Parts: sequence; C-alpha cells; structure tokens
Amino acid sequence: MIAVKICGITRLEDAEAAVAFGADFVGFVLWPKSPRATTIERIREIIPALPGSVVPVGVFVDPAEEEVQEAAHAGIRLAQVHGDSPAAFHALSIPIVRAVHLAGDGIEPDVPDELVLLDAYDPVSIGGTGKTVDWTRASRIARTRRVILAGGLTPQNVRDAVDLVKPFAVDVASGVESQPGIKDHALVRAFIRAAKETM
Repeated sequence: MIAVKICGITRLEDAEAAVAFGADFVGFVLWPKSPRATTIERIREIIPALPGSVVPVGVFVDPAEEEVQEAAHAGIRLAQVHGDSPAAFHALSIPIVRAVHLAGDGIEPDVPDELVLLDAYDPVSIGGTGKTVDWTRASRIARTRRVILAGGLTPQNVRDAVDLVKPFAVDVASGVESQPGIKDHALVRAFIRAAKETM
C-alpha cells in the first residue's frame, strides 16, 4: 500500500488527526522563510504524542549538518533536504531524502539516491506551492527509483496521480489546509483515504 506524508504540521491537533486517519509520515518544516515553519521547541512537544509507527520528518533548505542533528535529537527520524548541501553530510544519525525537481530528461539535482522526493520547482517558495509536476515524466523517474511524489496534490487528484506515477509515497501540505500551517481535518482524511484506496 502507498505511504502518505502530511507535511507542514505546526499544531499537535493536526498531527494527531493525520495519525488517526492513517498517515505514515508527518512533516515539520524547519526553514524559517516558510509559511508553515515550526521550531525545534514545538516539535519536541508534538513528536512524543506520535506512535512509533509514524515517522517524523524534518524539512530543511540548505541546512548545516548541526541543524539536522539538533532536529534528530528532538525526535526527527528522517531529514528531507532541499538545496545542494546534502552531499556534504557525513555523520548524520538519521537518513536523508533529497528533494529534487524535473529538469531536462531527468531530475535536478541529479543525485544517485534510490529514494527521492519529487516536487514542483519554485526557487522562492521551495515547496508547498500547490503546483503539480508533469506526472507522465514523473512516472518515468518512478520506474528507476523510489519516489515520494509531491507538488499540487489534493484529495481530488491524488488518486489519478498515484495511478499514473505509481510512487512509493505521496506528500501533501497546501492541498489539505484551511490556511498555511493549519490543516483541514476533513481534507486530510479525504486525501489519505483517496491515496490508499488506489493500490
């Protein structure tokens, strides 16, 4: 069955709703410029309420290695890294998934990783833009590596996206919100249900 990540969590009640509806990953944006940004202090309050089966993901943009390690000490178990810095990491205690976007006939940055997060490219917003990627091209990437598909997914289109791309997981932030950083629980439930009914 496909995995689901609910990203941009800023409140305990939203994390609990995501878990109750069947999310496999919950994402916390640790990039101050995001409208969904949260803090290490806040995730220390939320993560203990999550069951061990749900993976807390820290979302970073060009972080220093120390930033990722601090988040790991706070309970983050997977780092989602946007930008060029992942190649410099050597001693992290948690795994990294790199965020990439479609470029030319492949992905940018062109990393060898078996698992990547494929999102729509926006040099300012980085993620959570509501823009979709080219699902036909994304499906070609998903044939050769595990893909977490992000970018413009909603309860209305996630089933079609999964059917075409066949990703390892899907990732949503803005598509299940009433406003940036505040989740609409009915949309979260509908999204997870639609994603998991596809495969």
